Amino acid sequence: MLREIAPSTIAAGLLTTFVGFASTFAVVINGLLAVGATPAQAASGLMAVTMMAGAGSVWLSLRMRMPTAIAWSTPGAALLAASGAVEGGFPAAVGAFLVCGVLLTLAGVWRPLGRWVEQIPPALANAMLAGVLLNLCLAPAKAVAQAPLAGLLIVGAWVVVGRLNRLLAVPAAVVVAAIVIVATVPLPPAATPGLWPDPILVRPVFSIAAMISIAIPLFIVTMASQNIPGMAVLAINGYRPPASRMFRATGIMSILSAPFGGHAVNLAAITAAICAGPDSHPDPRRRYWAAAVAGIGYLLIGLLAGAATVFIGAAPPILIEAVAGLALLGAFGSALAGATSDPGEREPAMIAFVVAASGLSFLGIGSAFWGLIAGYALRLISRAGKLSR
Repeated sequence: MLREIAPSTIAAGLLTTFVGFASTFAVVINGLLAVGATPAQAASGLMAVTMMAGAGSVWLSLRMRMPTAIAWSTPGAALLAASGAVEGGFPAAVGAFLVCGVLLTLAGVWRPLGRWVEQIPPALANAMLAGVLLNLCLAPAKAVAQAPLAGLLIVGAWVVVGRLNRLLAVPAAVVVAAIVIVATVPLPPAATPGLWPDPILVRPVFSIAAMISIAIPLFIVTMASQNIPGMAVLAINGYRPPASRMFRATGIMSILSAPFGGHAVNLAAITAAICAGPDSHPDPRRRYWAAAVAGIGYLLIGLLAGAATVFIGAAPPILIEAVAGLALLGAFGSALAGATSDPGEREPAMIAFVVAASGLSFLGIGSAFWGLIAGYALRLISRAGKLSR
């Protein structure tokens, strides 16, 4: 069986790990810290979703003989950064993570829930996501204004490398940011205990505010922006795994990672194309090894979660946000295009976008939920007006 692994397969798997982790780990840490996690809890959460992504990639790929790459929910992490702390602190956020995991599992078990997610108007779901991502995507411009030299070096690396290889643009920005931070900021000694992540169990607290402002929007963006596109990437490359099994598996993995601070685990979308495409192996029947190799890489790189968190904690926040913003520009552009592509849905979508981007918090519930509600309300009013004519 091991003879099926070609050098290109190993290279594709390792590239998937490197791009997947380096491109968005800063987004995950920022999101967990924003909802009240301590640095140690954020490191634990990053380690949990990384390890679970690794284990899931290996297990599903070998079991199904398909390149089933698993990842953490990057849009979900950005949602956390936009939501901020909720009543009850991080334990309430962990309770919301658990509920999100249950909803993801139910989407694979109970068909009506999965169909309900698919029936959410794409324009509104994309508008909500674009609104959530907007502030982070502004961070590179703010970094250039606040720290011109460092900001320009980071953005410049992203631009130059992106012209050569789009997938390596954000990792290049991460490397340049690391060099700038090491050169200008005193870092903790290598013996610092926090460099090695410890799994920290967090006793969940369940609150209505956290369910509405975190659990439900996290479920929607994870399904709409990760799981469904992930299935599409596999289908484009000739693989058709049962959607119910995929959603159920990612839900169970999310439930297992939540008590340790992990927010959500899902099918990979962009990096999945590296494993599922012809560059990983000419024979489609052997490409599943690329996702399995990527999973092994995630299991190993999860040990760097503590070091990554300590490093980010010592760095100027604007530089970390700049890297996170660059990582999310593609997702923001896709979401904004999806929100405005249908002229008939454009006005409700723009209302959803503006409200979600506003940072509004009402009744302890964050702006992502209110953006979706506002968009739906205008959509219903507009349709009712057309029917009455």
